[in-house]
Amino acid sequence: MHFVVATDTSGNLPTRVAEANDLKRIPFAYFVEGERFTCLDTDAFEGDAFYARLKNTAVTTTQINPSEYADFFEPFLQDGKDVVYVSMSSGISGSCQSATIGAELLKEKYPDRTVEIVDTLGASLGEGLVAIRAAALRDAGVGTQDAAKRLRALSDRMFNVFTVNDLMFLRRGGRLSNLSAIVGTVLGIKPILKGGVDGRISAFAEVQGRRRSIKALAAQYERHVVNASEQTVGVAHAACREDAALLIKLIKESSCPPRDILLVDYEPVTGSHVGPGALALFFESADGIRAIDGLDWTGEKQPHPVNAPKIRSVRAIHGA
Repeated sequence: MHFVVATDTSGNLPTRVAEANDLKRIPFAYFVEGERFTCLDTDAFEGDAFYARLKNTAVTTTQINPSEYADFFEPFLQDGKDVVYVSMSSGISGSCQSATIGAELLKEKYPDRTVEIVDTLGASLGEGLVAIRAAALRDAGVGTQDAAKRLRALSDRMFNVFTVNDLMFLRRGGRLSNLSAIVGTVLGIKPILKGGVDGRISAFAEVQGRRRSIKALAAQYERHVVNASEQTVGVAHAACREDAALLIKLIKESSCPPRDILLVDYEPVTGSHVGPGALALFFESADGIRAIDGLDWTGEKQPHPVNAPKIRSVRAIHGA
């Protein structure tokens, strides 16, 4: 093994999956009423209880600083290994930049070793699925730089698309204006959000009602997935398991079911930003997928997507 695959807990991988793929993880921290927590063992995370509490309790998060990253990377370099670090999107967290600085701090001390930082432009399983691919490349004997290049290309093609149930929660996080949140709540409007070309989150469409928003996610999969039979698709939810089950059912019944579907509870750091009721879908698509602007159909069954009604676009909302 010529390089170590490292990532962080925002990748949302079940502990058993991370261990099976020999992924080294650094935990992100979150604070509930001033008390610090981490969630390295995601299998033990009680999502329903956390998201029930989140509705009435403020949760804050913090990025990992460069010296912590340097301390995390150094033992692998001491052992004569390179590191490929699969990072949360630089568009929603400063941790990717911190990891880059941490790697730079070690260059002079370990001139013959390399730390490659892969900005996945995503979070949750949009990051975790890239980490799993990194492990496969490592096991196949792919070189450090070549693996990092392939993983960056994969990150560009990884479609991160999701919806949320509680617009007022997004408003409290600074992602919607008061007016937009109130109107959305009254009308039952559900935003469809995605990871953009710069790794920021943007709302690119809106639909009426929760069930239609779930159908819209499934429709995006059926229209944009590539090599479905060869890939694992990711679904993450924040205390909405029945909705996740419906989304999985629609994907399995599509014309292009995937090889496998990985279902997880949103881990607490990323989940505290998207809020209770968030439902996300992650899959590999074609080049340019991050630049699409607006849904091309509603998710209702149609003879062909081109005949379906348009869904109105909405402005971008940045941050995570």
